[in-house]
Order: sequence, then C-alpha cells, then structure tokens
Amino acid sequence: MKLFYKAVTGEGKILSGIIEANDIRDAAYYLRSKELFPITITKKENNRLLSMLPFFSNKVRRKDILVFTRQLSLMLVSGLTLVKSLDILKNQATNEAMREIIDGVITDIQEGLSFSKALLKHPDMFSTVYVSIIKASEASGLLDKSLIRLADNLEKEQKLRGTIKAAFTYPTIVVIMMIVVVFIMMIFVIPKLTDLYKDLNVELPLATKIVVSMSHLTVAFWPIILGAGVLFSFLLRRLSKTEEGKMLIDNLVLKLPILAPIIKKTILAEFSRTLGLLIGSGTLVVESLAETADIAGNVHFKNAILDTSRRVEKGVTVGDALSVYTLFPPILIQLVKVGEQTGKLDETLLKASEYFEGEIDQAVKTLTTAMEPLIMVTLGVGVGFLIFSIITPIYKLTSSIQ
Repeated sequence: MKLFYKAVTGEGKILSGIIEANDIRDAAYYLRSKELFPITITKKENNRLLSMLPFFSNKVRRKDILVFTRQLSLMLVSGLTLVKSLDILKNQATNEAMREIIDGVITDIQEGLSFSKALLKHPDMFSTVYVSIIKASEASGLLDKSLIRLADNLEKEQKLRGTIKAAFTYPTIVVIMMIVVVFIMMIFVIPKLTDLYKDLNVELPLATKIVVSMSHLTVAFWPIILGAGVLFSFLLRRLSKTEEGKMLIDNLVLKLPILAPIIKKTILAEFSRTLGLLIGSGTLVVESLAETADIAGNVHFKNAILDTSRRVEKGVTVGDALSVYTLFPPILIQLVKVGEQTGKLDETLLKASEYFEGEIDQAVKTLTTAMEPLIMVTLGVGVGFLIFSIITPIYKLTSSIQ
C-alpha cells in the first residue's frame, strides 16, 4: 500500500513523501534504516468523487509520460545523475499520481534495481516497448540519447492520435446532437402537434403520418430502446474480451467503408516507427517484433507480427516474412528489404512511418473536406422533412379556410 510519511533527518530537517510498504510498521522500519525518524505515517486515501471528474483526476496521461521523458533526457544530457534528475522531476510534477510513480522509481533505484526494472513495476504507465528501449540503452550506456528518441516517438504518436481525433470530433458531436434533438422532438414536440391535428380534424399527409407513427413508437418504447442500447453495449464489451469476439470485431473494423484505410495506415505507422526505434536502440530484431505486436491494437495485425517474429527466428528475412501477409503493403516490404540489404533497417522503418503518417494526414484532410458538405446535406434533408411534415397539415388547414 502507499503511505504518506513525515520524518525528521539527523540534522533536524523535516521531510515528507510517499512510500510503498505492506503496513505502517514496515514503512517505519524502512525510514529508520535510512536514518529518518518518522513523525507521522498515514494511509493514502483517494477522493473517489473527485477522481471521477476529468479536471480533478490524478490519472497519469500520455502527455505526462511525454513531458517526463523529454525533461529527463534534457537533464541527463546536461550532466545530472539519474537519481538527481528524477528527484527534480518528482518535485516539479503537478500530477500526484505521477509524483508517486517517480518517488517509487527513485526508491527502487536506491535499493539497487536498474532504471528499467524500476519502470517495469508500473506497466500501466510505461509500456513494454518503453521499458525495452530503456533496458537496451542501459547496456549500451546511451540512456540520454534513447530517451530523446523515445520522447520524439511519443510526440509523433500523440500528434497522430490528435490528428485523427480532431477529424472525427466535429462529425461525432453533430451526429450526437442530431440524435438528441430528434429524440426530444419525437417525445415532447410531435405528440403536442398530433393532439392539435386531431382537434382540428386535419387530414394528415403521408410524411406527417410517418413522423407521427415514429413519435408514437418512440414514446411507447423509449425505455426498451434505451435498454436495448445499454444491453447491446454490454454484450459488445463482453464479446470484445473473448478471443473469438476480438477476431470478429477487429475483422469488421478492417472492412469498414472509408475508415478502414485510415485505421490500417495508423497501425502501420505505429508498427514501423516503434519497430525502428527498438532496433535502433540495440534490441534484437526477433524481440523487437514480438514486443511491437502488442502496440498494433488489432488482433489480426498482432498475430501477423508474432508469426513474422517466429519466421525471422528460423532464419527468414524480415521482408520475406512480412510478404506472407496482405496486411503489409508492398511499399513497406520493399523498404524493409532495402533496409536489410544496406544494414539500415531502423532508418528505413522510420522513413516508412513518416510515409504512412503523410498518407494519414492526406486521407484525414480529404475525409474532413468530404464529410462537412455531406453532414450539411443530411441535416438539411432531415430538418426539411420534419418541417415539411409539420407545416403541411397547417398549410392545408389555412388553405381550406380561405
């Protein structure tokens, strides 16, 4: 468990921090072994209500890991020791969870663990790829340079995710708002108008009858509709946790119209960049492929990459092993083969990643440009149909009076 402590040094200086121990007694024993005399040791209590709110959440974000990596690399380049750099970052951290993690890493290093093994205790924060690169750089003595490349990789990853997220934010919001507005009209507005039409004995046109019927169904069955939506989401989540379900869902994702090419290129960009980074840090190709498989995010790509790793272990070249699967485009295979022949596989993989990132940017721009008028036309048709169905009976009534 994580415990807060306040202790006094032999010189009378008061220190405070967080320590991980089985109980308060173990924590006190550890502090005394460090020549610290504990004043208070209390169990950390999280405010669950605040942690549920995004602005008050202490969860470590990708951006926190990026900032940590970039700042640590700069401090090491400037000549500071690893422990001193981590201690400075701990004091500067504004995120409490990040401060706890750094404090734990410092403690583990002081107890004799390597930096990579200390990071390995926090798999939710530091991926296997991240730890593998740190481990390889420790052996080669190039930790500062590896951290710089890691920070660059995290920046590119964040930029790529941001590009895709920004492209789909606007249409997602529009679609959600459209569904909400239609739902409100069907439950509250249309029934009022239906009563008005009945009182006036107006003959309803076909469009109005369709809208009224939809309103009746929505009013009568909205709990069932919402329940079915919740049940579908629950079953989909349960299905996604099974091996067969993952295979089915990921297969459908790779066949989505319009979106499938962007999804594939995103996976290929992540795969190429991460594999190039691992190989460039000194990790063996077979191990690099096995570790890169986890970042694919799609079980079909993951299985293909793992099989490629097994083939390479048996003596097949990476290019030939990748060519077995249609998931990997010819341009990637050709770049990999060139990289193997020239002995610069890591550089060609990074070039391949840049190529796919450029393709994604262009595809997202094209999709965004095409979606805006499509959304406007869809909204126009939907709103026009509702207005036509509502106004037509009133217009017929006024015409008959005249």
